[in-house]
Amino acid sequence: MKFKLLAYLLLFTAYFANAQQKVIQLYKGTAPGSENWTWQEAVSEHNAANTRKVYNVVHPSLGVFLPDPAIATGTAVVICPGGSFQTLSIDNEGNEEAKWLNEHGVAAFVLKYRVIHSLTNDPVSEVTANYKTQSYHDNAVKLFPLALADARLAISYVREHAAEYNLSPSKIGIMGFSAGGTLAAASAYKYTPANKPDFVALLYPFFPAELQSEILPDAPPMFVTAAADDELGLAPHSVDIYQKWVASKQIAELHMYTKGGHGFGMRKQNLPTDKWIERFGEWMGLEGFLKPNPIAVK
Repeated sequence: MKFKLLAYLLLFTAYFANAQQKVIQLYKGTAPGSENWTWQEAVSEHNAANTRKVYNVVHPSLGVFLPDPAIATGTAVVICPGGSFQTLSIDNEGNEEAKWLNEHGVAAFVLKYRVIHSLTNDPVSEVTANYKTQSYHDNAVKLFPLALADARLAISYVREHAAEYNLSPSKIGIMGFSAGGTLAAASAYKYTPANKPDFVALLYPFFPAELQSEILPDAPPMFVTAAADDELGLAPHSVDIYQKWVASKQIAELHMYTKGGHGFGMRKQNLPTDKWIERFGEWMGLEGFLKPNPIAVK
């Protein structure tokens, strides 16, 4: 009986060690640029995407996931879920990656950034119906600077509070999926010392040439992953940014899978894309981001 109780307590502890520990509001008061937004954040549990979707984000926040101090590396990743700038795939492209990172000694901060206002309680259907319309395009163009400001502020917040979370201020990266990949990629340009990512991970990003600018001499190393059979035709975006990073003599690694589609995230498909995050972990180790943290609590 005592053995069973101990085993249960160990499992209970292990589960919550990798759970979200708190939520940080990025702005004190209303986020600049969305002062007139009166709708409420909500969650779609049942939708055509078969994954939990957060939508109508008005007040950007960070979900904090911290690793066991005994294995902490001092590295942190801000995670930007995807969702066509209107929803956030908070589990498949956020919380599940955060838990994996925690298991490998990396802190994770899952970002809920501002998104396009959904008019119904089925935002996935709205995106499907409107994705190719001019109104959707116009809304995305208006939304993008606000969401990018949220991503930059998230990096700044983590760096500013590095000591509080036992992090190294020079080991703070950003990861983004699809639309979130747009934000992560954009953060690698025109940064300041406060909001510069120390590394960038892009998962099947939307990042056309018109969003790109000069690659700075101290640009962060970049890891890029996508599938050639991406239904949205975004695979060339990954190849393009990788080639430009290499041409600029910056560190970059590209994994282009034959199959996997768009939005694979942590979804298991019995395909090589199931292991992309392991390749990312190997890359982080190669670049020195998984070394033991000398300031970690013992």
